[in-house]
Amino acid sequence: MSRSLPRVWLALISALLFSCAGVGMKSLGTVDGKLTGCPSSPNCVCSDSDQAGHFIEPLRFQSDADAAWAAAQRAVLSMPRTRIVLRDSDYLHAESRSALLGFVDDLELRLDAAERLIAVRSASRLGWSDMGVNRRRVETLRQKLDADGFFP
Repeated sequence: MSRSLPRVWLALISALLFSCAGVGMKSLGTVDGKLTGCPSSPNCVCSDSDQAGHFIEPLRFQSDADAAWAAAQRAVLSMPRTRIVLRDSDYLHAESRSALLGFVDDLELRLDAAERLIAVRSASRLGWSDMGVNRRRVETLRQKLDADGFFP
């Protein structure tokens, strides 16, 4: 019996590692010019959300929109374990992986040049709580942009 216990643990850990790698994407992109809202779970923040628990301030800029958009892309690329998977002239989708188990979170940016802002959404693909990781990710992005001088 004691020999089977390590096998059970190995199977559980393997299942956890492979099932939490972030295989699919839920509710990404824009709807009616806004980033998709957050699910009911507390593991998502979005500046286009009207839900108090999910709302986070957008990234507001005073500089040229193209320069601010380029700075935002550089800042995303500088974040650890983060890669851009889709980008165009006013939308960016990146994946951020956790260091320990490789959980994937989705980071989205939407440029609104007329309003001089970049809307942002960061959401976990799996689980219920993120223990504040997505909110901290957006605030880290904001700090990087503040240091770059494009955002107040």
